[in-house]
Amino acid sequence: MTKIDIVSGFLGAGKTTLIKKLLKEALANTKVVLIENEFGEIGIDGGFLKEAGIEIKEMNSGCICCSLVGDFGTSLKEVLKTYEPERILIEPSGVGKLSDVMKAVQEVVAENEVELNSAVAVVDATKCRMYIKNFGEFFVNQIEHAGTIILSRTGKLSEEKLAANVALIREYNEKAVIVTTPWEELEGADILATIEGAKNLEAELMEEVRRGYESHNHHEHDENCGCHEHHGHSHNHEEHHHEHDKNCGCHEHHEHSHNQEGSCGCHGDHHDHHHHDHGENCGCGCHDHEHAHSHEGHHHADDVFVSWGMETAAAYDKAKIEGVLESLEEEEQYGIVLRAKGMVPAGDGTWIYFDYVPGEFDIRTGRPDVTGKICVIGSGLNEDNLKRLFEKA
Repeated sequence: MTKIDIVSGFLGAGKTTLIKKLLKEALANTKVVLIENEFGEIGIDGGFLKEAGIEIKEMNSGCICCSLVGDFGTSLKEVLKTYEPERILIEPSGVGKLSDVMKAVQEVVAENEVELNSAVAVVDATKCRMYIKNFGEFFVNQIEHAGTIILSRTGKLSEEKLAANVALIREYNEKAVIVTTPWEELEGADILATIEGAKNLEAELMEEVRRGYESHNHHEHDENCGCHEHHGHSHNHEEHHHEHDKNCGCHEHHEHSHNQEGSCGCHGDHHDHHHHDHGENCGCGCHDHEHAHSHEGHHHADDVFVSWGMETAAAYDKAKIEGVLESLEEEEQYGIVLRAKGMVPAGDGTWIYFDYVPGEFDIRTGRPDVTGKICVIGSGLNEDNLKRLFEKA
């Protein structure tokens, strides 16, 4: 299966520089074909790539995403047949729409053993606001359809201006990973892993919590099982509509129920539950929220735990990170935090890595990552308070 990666970007953003870095540091032992599409009649960037031994199919009579959509499909099939590459990099014209290039690739994907692996937009951080204002239709389209947005020239901006540009990009794309770390501080392999989604901090932490949680799910469950159900909804959850009495084995986990001493989590008639004794054989389904992560149950971890995260280019120091991690113990403020992890710049060229579990944490120095990342996994998390906690650090 051949992977196809599209590296788009407005004129002068740094697409070719990025591709050179990926070819040298991440794809040196991979059979790669680069397809260029220069707007004009001469491919000005083809020379150095040919010298590097990379086969190029240059299409210089127009833009891939407009007049050459049909020819592009023919050319791509020719490349696949002739070279049988492991990976194809497509560098569209800087004035092209990423959505049109993606559409053209998808048409070829449907007929061949290939996959659209990624769509990247390279954005000049120093010109982001100006380009959105002056070339909105083309520039914004690249941002909107990219899975990864790689900012160039970030080392020339202050923290405040960089954060403002990231916020501006987020207005058009809420989900893409945004690389803010200067390229010279990063390895090409790390950039490629980010593009391919291999470095997903939230997925990594959730999988870790899932394994720990599901290792406890070893007893058989029937319709009378007293295991709890965890819903992130209010007491009036419409799907849960049967009557509850004092023998009910249901348990709903509500965001604020852990502050009600002795109260069952069921959302029906709570008064019947509040007055019976909760002994070790109690079947009402109530549980101690402090130990929610080890409670046996037949429910998937994704139904029980939630995640919150943020990306940041802001610099942190070790003392402030220590204070933040100590604060995560405050359940009333932040919810039940079971796991937290992050990597953030320290402002002096080094990076701070941290890991947290209830009662202990570890802070160490690590290598630069593509952008500062923080992720928290838990139950009943107060996302607004978490955001304020990490932002003020």
